Amino acid sequence: MYRGLMSVLADRFHLIAPDYIGFGYSDAPLRSEFTYTFDNLAVYVSGLIDALGLDSYILYMQDYGGPVGFRLFTQRPERVKGFIIQNANAYMEGVGDAPKKVLLPLWEQRTAETEKPAREFVSLEGTRYHWLVGAKEPEAINPDNWLLDQALLDRPGVQDYQVDLLEDYKSNIGLYPTWQRAFRDHKPKTLIVWGKNDPFFIPRGARAYLGDLPDAKLVWLDAGHYVLDENSSQVAAEIKSFFSA
Repeated sequence: MYRGLMSVLADRFHLIAPDYIGFGYSDAPLRSEFTYTFDNLAVYVSGLIDALGLDSYILYMQDYGGPVGFRLFTQRPERVKGFIIQNANAYMEGVGDAPKKVLLPLWEQRTAETEKPAREFVSLEGTRYHWLVGAKEPEAINPDNWLLDQALLDRPGVQDYQVDLLEDYKSNIGLYPTWQRAFRDHKPKTLIVWGKNDPFFIPRGARAYLGDLPDAKLVWLDAGHYVLDENSSQVAAEIKSFFSA
């Protein structure tokens, strides 16, 4: 997702874009070997930060990146010099009806029946929908995006722990007040770039940040959940301008 953006930003920033454990090209241990929770994803990213000796950084967060990044921020706020928030939610008002229909029954009681919508979320059709929904020109979105994602999702056992993470997403909801308080206390320099057509994390979630981070800059994009295929040049320009000021 970040390849095009990184190539444009590389002349100004030292960029690191790790795959979470169980995602992309990182190791994907079986559920019997690793408990897939957002707490544990954050532990591994924190370990990577320490291994690389990073003591000052800007966090770029999209979707699951929010729960991971905000955990890192609340643990060591002095290291975080800024946020770039791209459709990553930290407010109840930002959760759309689409994810509620999938997640609320799963959170109430996990059964084979309540798992079905979650498994559809990580099916080929669900992955394709994530990439295309809200795009200005859906026909221009590269199908390699969802085909590569799905090839990785279709590895043995992967969809099982993806459902585990969807179930564990409720842990993030419980941390929203803690994160919001940390925003107010530490006031990190914040750029928000938000696909306004996202049915998962809706515009009210983007606006909510301004209540706790009144100096943040909010940029609306004519895009859905994933904005960079169509807007990487604009996002790169916003980042360079905002963080050079």
